[in-house]
Amino acid sequence: MILQIVILAMIAAFLGLRLYSVLGRRAEHEEQPEPTRFESPELPPAGAGQLRPAQPARPAALEGALPAVERGVRDIAAADKRFDVSGFVEGAKGAYGMILEAFWAGDRETLRELCDDDVYAGFEGAISAREAAGETLDNRLVRIEDATIDMAELVGPIARVRMRFIADIAAVTRDKDGTVVAGSLDDAIEARDLWTFKRDVREADPHWLLDETDEA
Repeated sequence: MILQIVILAMIAAFLGLRLYSVLGRRAEHEEQPEPTRFESPELPPAGAGQLRPAQPARPAALEGALPAVERGVRDIAAADKRFDVSGFVEGAKGAYGMILEAFWAGDRETLRELCDDDVYAGFEGAISAREAAGETLDNRLVRIEDATIDMAELVGPIARVRMRFIADIAAVTRDKDGTVVAGSLDDAIEARDLWTFKRDVREADPHWLLDETDEA
């Protein structure tokens, strides 16, 4: 009886050691950190005779981008771990619509929140001139046909990304009596804009400001 107990105890101990060995190796494997979106995995030493791991897939938002744009995006991502290029492009498209609509409506408060001082001053001056002339804009953003990153750079702590927008806009200008003096809501015109957004990557606030506007 005692011999059977000893044998069973030895078997249990052996199985326990095997189970620990398997789980331990699995846990060590699972705890290895995964490369981040813009980091390349470590490659084996030259001549090691091993297959090189696949490079991380390029984000769809960078398809067709110039090498300088990709380098700039990687620099920004390295300095700001929260930066996601696809999310940035979608956010920039949203900001494009919000800023245009705020300008058309004369919404200075929204423009103040989304633009830096120089860009805001330009918008505010145009709004004031429009108000002095008694004119209003009855514009509508029909669609954004394309939105791509045209330039990206990190200068010190300041990240700057320039977006190229191609959009269809229905534009109408009315005088103080509401009479249409220019444009038509039935015929959209194509707008091509280059908008540059900036952000200090040291700041906790993740929002970007419109830093510069130009025609593409």
